[in-house]
Amino acid sequence: MRRLGSVMLLLSGVSAWAYTVGDTVADFRLRNVDGNMLSLSQYARDARGVIVVFTCNSCPYAKAYEERIIELHREFAPKGFPVLAIQPNDPERSPEDSYQNMQRRAAEKGYPFPYVWDETQEIARRFGARRTPQVYLLERVGNSFRVAYIGAIDDNTEDPKAVTRRYVADAIAALLEGKTPPVTQTRAVGCTIKWRRQ
Repeated sequence: MRRLGSVMLLLSGVSAWAYTVGDTVADFRLRNVDGNMLSLSQYARDARGVIVVFTCNSCPYAKAYEERIIELHREFAPKGFPVLAIQPNDPERSPEDSYQNMQRRAAEKGYPFPYVWDETQEIARRFGARRTPQVYLLERVGNSFRVAYIGAIDDNTEDPKAVTRRYVADAIAALLEGKTPPVTQTRAVGCTIKWRRQ
């Protein structure tokens, strides 16, 4: 069903509606590395928003941002914006991203946030995600979530110490003040999502 303000994309020959800034996000339910199912609607109980990050085990860019993703959660979860990491890659094309390897990685790094598997890749397609890592910052409006920012975590993929603009952090700071984020969209830099072969 078409959503107002969404954009039509073609991914691996399958059409999907991609969320844009201002769109309301439909609820979804995915399996976490602890074996439990987790839905977006669960966050509507007490979160002010959610930092949805499409990421994986295998991508060098995702690995480079791993500590920064952990820090985002530690900094902003107490303020009502926890991280929800989603692994969208097809494990047949990228064995390092299997569910079992997701569980190992989360345990090794002590992820303080859920790391869920988009096994059918339906959610990545629905969001319009194309790379890892790619962020969709969601703001809670009533019992729903609306897209407030899409793109990169910051402006330096290689060196955290050389970052001059923290896009996600700046967007959250604005939302906490009741303002519109200063930047609502940037280009995500990372590996392309490994879609299932048709």
